[in-house]
Amino acid sequence: MALSADRILTTHVGSLVRPPDLVAFLRKQEVGEDYDPAAFAACLERSVADVVREQASVGVDIVSDGEFGKTISWSRYILDRLGGIEERFGEAVSFVASVAGKDRREFKDFYEEYEATNGFVGMGKSDKKIGTWFVTGPIKYTGQSAIARDITALKREAAKANVSGAFLPVVAPASVLPHRVDEFYKNEEEALFAIAEALREEYRAIVDAGLFCQIDDAFLASNYDVMVPPMSLESYRKWASLRIDALNHAIEGLPADRIRYHLCWGSWNGPHTNDVAMKDIVDLMLRVNAGAYAIEMANPRHEHEWKVWQSVKLPEGRKLIPGVITHATNVVEHPELVAERLVRLARLVGRDNVIAGTDCGFAQGPFTRRVHPSIQWAKLRALAEGARLASAELF
Repeated sequence: MALSADRILTTHVGSLVRPPDLVAFLRKQEVGEDYDPAAFAACLERSVADVVREQASVGVDIVSDGEFGKTISWSRYILDRLGGIEERFGEAVSFVASVAGKDRREFKDFYEEYEATNGFVGMGKSDKKIGTWFVTGPIKYTGQSAIARDITALKREAAKANVSGAFLPVVAPASVLPHRVDEFYKNEEEALFAIAEALREEYRAIVDAGLFCQIDDAFLASNYDVMVPPMSLESYRKWASLRIDALNHAIEGLPADRIRYHLCWGSWNGPHTNDVAMKDIVDLMLRVNAGAYAIEMANPRHEHEWKVWQSVKLPEGRKLIPGVITHATNVVEHPELVAERLVRLARLVGRDNVIAGTDCGFAQGPFTRRVHPSIQWAKLRALAEGARLASAELF
């Protein structure tokens, strides 16, 4: 993944705040209202062009399409791209309730207020009722036209913007159908590897197109909060290890230097007091056959974990994409702080092995954003300026 030998490049995790006109179309799709497909296609094309151009203008070197082509969210979009599953609403549950863990139990009053108001746009009620996912047959990839559309749009606009590179974020096997009822496969492992096989087609399409493929895996880390207690760290690691195996199966044969693996503790800006420590999962992360690892290193619950790299050796040929800008606050980081974070890490793992990034997406999906769009761009400008300051010191 060698892109530059004379400075720190910049990128981000991928998901950006959607423009209002695009949100309006996606809302109609979400609730089953009629819409004009041609008008939607034109809006999507225009929106991707605008967001790529804006990324380049604020100094982002490796850009994404903002995940604008995804419906619903960063992970649930795959529901539209897999066969063999269906959503049933007879047993509709709250999505928030389905991921509730120790953090939400300890700060129940906070979360009742937070989930009702924070960041939801375009849908009205935030704690949206969703159905239960059922596996009803062999899981197969059916999203060929959707991923081709996303690839074509991003490649076209990245070429116009003359950036260093472009990436498409996609979901990891561990983060697909995390709360499902299986009516087809014999056991969890068989289903997990079937999901990995299906996702391989999406991953390969992105890599074959000359783009970077970023595999998002928030559930791998954040599920610790749901599982422990009553389970132990050891049992959680066993659960996570199987999912790392499935991911490596999905990317087997693909060039590692085109793969980015994004691990985070969930995008919600809450207390996160029961997050698993990086020191307890860094070995699992480094087992992923990726060329780069994008991890949270800017939010106050995890910034101290830069010290992990004092004792952990980054494998040869791999890079880190540390979050030096966080999505968890509307406070815009000072460029000098960004530079300080980058220089500190570069001294440990090597200046050529660091790409400046963000903790997580500024939007979890079309209807959920973590910061105001004007602040999103201010943060990315601070990222670029901080990378310039760090480069001046390091190079």
